[in-house]
Amino acid sequence: MASVPSDDPGGAPLAAGQYAAVPASLEERAEAVAGRAGTRRLARRSRVRRPRATGTLRKGEGFFGWLFVSPALVILVLFVVLPIFLALYVSFTNWSGLTPPLASSVKLVGLTNYKTLLTEPGLYQANFAESFRNVFYYVIFTVPLQTALALSLAVLVNNKFLKGRGFFRSAYYLPSVTSSIAITVIFIYLFQGAGVVNSIFHFFGWRQTPDWIYDQRGLFTLILSAFGVNSPSWGGHLVMGLSAWQWLAGPSLGMCVMIVMVSWTTAGTFMLFFLAALQQISEDIDEATEIDGATPWQRFRRVTVPLLRPTLVLVITLGFISTWQVFDQSFLLGPSNPTDITPGYLAYQVSFQDSAFGMGAAVAFLLFALIVVLTLLQRKFVKEDLTK
Repeated sequence: MASVPSDDPGGAPLAAGQYAAVPASLEERAEAVAGRAGTRRLARRSRVRRPRATGTLRKGEGFFGWLFVSPALVILVLFVVLPIFLALYVSFTNWSGLTPPLASSVKLVGLTNYKTLLTEPGLYQANFAESFRNVFYYVIFTVPLQTALALSLAVLVNNKFLKGRGFFRSAYYLPSVTSSIAITVIFIYLFQGAGVVNSIFHFFGWRQTPDWIYDQRGLFTLILSAFGVNSPSWGGHLVMGLSAWQWLAGPSLGMCVMIVMVSWTTAGTFMLFFLAALQQISEDIDEATEIDGATPWQRFRRVTVPLLRPTLVLVITLGFISTWQVFDQSFLLGPSNPTDITPGYLAYQVSFQDSAFGMGAAVAFLLFALIVVLTLLQRKFVKEDLTK
């Protein structure tokens, strides 16, 4: 039979089924009870509280959360969501802007406004095609130029050996916070026929200076004409009211002025994006590549640019979206040069000058659809996760 040790060190072992004797005195019993109670309190204190599961809410937290964000949601719904849906409804009507858009006199015309812009030959289709041709050239020239300029400025002001870096950062960023209307007016005076730019050209002996703002010739047309190519036979084929030669003419000189102006004014903002990313790159990486014998250009091309890839994608995406929506520069240059109209300015012109708000809303939503599709395609080809 198995035995159990007794509590008494000098006593004999107890047989199985027997128990040690309970302490006889009350003092010993009290000490035993106090010892067990202290052990339980210590266990309770050392017990780790299990954290709440992620995403779980206490009672009432959801209500107060919605209560705090409700003012912002109300503002967004009233001034963003509802106007968007109202504009979409207007694009299917013949609303002239003289009555409320939901009045009984406003008639639904279905897809008539969209058909007029896309398929029916006429002035609306020609203006619509011309505006999208202009903004297409504007985008493909402006986005690379402003991105390259912003990256160059960021690398320059990030140089630790440059004195007065704070001054140059502020100076390069200043055009971004200056009124675009004021800058456009200044550029009009600079590039008009008797402006400062042509005066400089005259000083250096170039007398055949163009009237930059009013010259309607395309950039590619001017280059090809220098080689004797002038409106070939195949260029007369019409596509949406414009000849093939007009589609391929390139940006007008007035549009080139706008491209230079916008690239200069927006580069300061994107410079800050690149500057913040450059300051996150450890100096140890540059020192290691320098020890390996890499030249400054090799370090920039093979090390810095790949590390800036997420920021580069962000800058290109933001520039891509903003350039498609250009309006204020075209608003000032449009009356002086009708060939420089953009979809944003065309929507304004059709709506407020021709009192055809349904047609203007259709132009705006076609532009919106184009921006969404091209942005998704751009993101698909880049294949970059901005969260990296």
